[in-house]
Amino acid sequence: MKRKNTAPPNGKSKKRAISDDEAHGNFRRGLFDSSVLADYTSYYASSQPYKHAVIQHLVDDQLLRNVRTEIREHISFTPKETDIYKIHQSGDLANLDGLDDAALKRLPSLLTLRDSLYSSAFRRYLSSITGAGPLSGVKTDMAVNVYTPGCHLLCHDDVIGSRRVSWILYLLDPDIPWKAEWGGALRLYPTKHMDTADGDSVKVPLPDFTEVIPPAWNQLSFFTVQPGESFHDVEEVYKRVAGDMEEEDGGRIRMAISGWFHIPQEGEEGYEEGMEEKLAEKSSLAQLQGGKADVFDEPQSHWVENPHWEAQAKAQDDQMTADEMDFLLKYMNPNYLVPDTVEDITRLFSDESSVRLAEFLSPKFCARLREYLESKDHEAKPSLPSNPFFTEQSEVGVARPPHKHRFLYRKAVQPIQTSYPENAILTPYDDLVDVLFPHPAFTKWLSLITGITLTKSNILARRFRRGLDYTLATAYEEEDPQLEVCLGITPSPGWGDEEEEEEQDDEAQTNGSSSKANGKAPAAKPEEEVGGYEMYMAGEDDEGTDGGAPEASTSTGAGQRRKAKADPAVYKSAADEDDDGILFSQPAAWNNLAIVLRDRGVLRFTKYVSKAAKGDRWDICGEYGVEFGEDDEDSAVGDVEE
Repeated sequence: MKRKNTAPPNGKSKKRAISDDEAHGNFRRGLFDSSVLADYTSYYASSQPYKHAVIQHLVDDQLLRNVRTEIREHISFTPKETDIYKIHQSGDLANLDGLDDAALKRLPSLLTLRDSLYSSAFRRYLSSITGAGPLSGVKTDMAVNVYTPGCHLLCHDDVIGSRRVSWILYLLDPDIPWKAEWGGALRLYPTKHMDTADGDSVKVPLPDFTEVIPPAWNQLSFFTVQPGESFHDVEEVYKRVAGDMEEEDGGRIRMAISGWFHIPQEGEEGYEEGMEEKLAEKSSLAQLQGGKADVFDEPQSHWVENPHWEAQAKAQDDQMTADEMDFLLKYMNPNYLVPDTVEDITRLFSDESSVRLAEFLSPKFCARLREYLESKDHEAKPSLPSNPFFTEQSEVGVARPPHKHRFLYRKAVQPIQTSYPENAILTPYDDLVDVLFPHPAFTKWLSLITGITLTKSNILARRFRRGLDYTLATAYEEEDPQLEVCLGITPSPGWGDEEEEEEQDDEAQTNGSSSKANGKAPAAKPEEEVGGYEMYMAGEDDEGTDGGAPEASTSTGAGQRRKAKADPAVYKSAADEDDDGILFSQPAAWNNLAIVLRDRGVLRFTKYVSKAAKGDRWDICGEYGVEFGEDDEDSAVGDVEE
């Protein structure tokens, strides 16, 4: 689905050039004094984790109040949601000259502010502070983003095309001071230099931010855009929760004008022929270096070969043995082991290449597991404990880098441990992660219900913490499809899927199975939306702008993300709801197993979990290499029939 750019092209419309004196009069008194400039320059030069600065009371207060009023009365906003953000966004405001006279007359203060920010006087001022070189007054980016409770923008580096300096000017309620505990802060992430085995030095973003800049009325935050280094996010604006003191908070509306200063364009002072191409090469090199840094990603895949796959592929009727059935009955709902039910699931999966099974675990095991997880769900310091008997093999950690994903993870102990000490008492969570999922009997059952031979496996347990965790969209890039299995074990309610669960329960009681294919994100009232759902979306060839970056990302700064050509995109505000690219979705749910055959190019992500969620998202995921028989239909989620 292509997105049209209806805004006038940057650099095509003429902006009013104003004198230095006029520009100075629109900013706070004393801002341009040499001593003030020296203070900001010194602060910028010593700032960490990368060069940035904050200017309080930037603009004349009355002018900015007038701007805020004009925006509220005359600018419309579109709610948008992707894997990386959830915001309310205006159209392009830098090129307002495209509006008719009647529209322009309603925005005089906004025009004045735009002309002042991109004036020669202020561009020289920022250039002096940052040392970034001359800045364009012709090529401009400027938009208003509004963050209401639940809105957020996840980690990215702002790198697109000719951007040189990123900036944000806050238009919060001027009469209600913003409190840091309401969220909405700009947060900066450090990077660490690491050497690969081949001797290449790469910069690796660390999973936790180290600088937090809360928003404030009339505050400007800015930094130089640096490929592979200027990583930042916008903290979620938090909803009120039970127990909050009754206070006037203005609805916690975080309004800001944000944009970028670009390198000089042809005809401007400081223009260098070929500079934009050099920046593109530098950005591409950073992307390449980022690829080399993949070896430092956590977690790394830990594939375990299935030694029986060739024999299973040749077997004409490889049914479960009595011992395998006895093992699986300790964990699984017996309905899913009945031959008729297995046949029904196989038929559903064959038709759709995806299926969702409700009430997957047996009631007895399920009760033990839920009691354990509920005891862990509200820890002061959320954790995933390692297997106490095989600590060295049971790797736990925090997923990184944050511009790809962040969550707590635990790798399954592999190969499967068939014996434990006599006094071994495993938690039901240990049983699920280290016994059931890696077990050959479970792999064989998956092979039976999908009709596909499974050659290898990679098992991972995940915990997505409220207000912290997510995975951003990446495309599957291998030639052969991959079977992906995810067991949702989220014990808390309120994920917007209760009605759907009730329908599935009724169906499961009837025939032991239920499916959800080509589904959309679970319907929920906007005030109840807390994320946490996993989404599969069709990839697309996006022509984009600014060197191939998706247009939908340009006014948020999210930029182009490596290994995902498409902006996995505005599925919450798509005009054509039947063509939103969603192939399959799985909410954060209790005791639901999703099975998906994923094809090359299909995007997958887990939506950021809001701090307003009643608990964390918990799941166990398995990835499986596949081998098709001669008569198997070579189709997967993402295939398009001619």
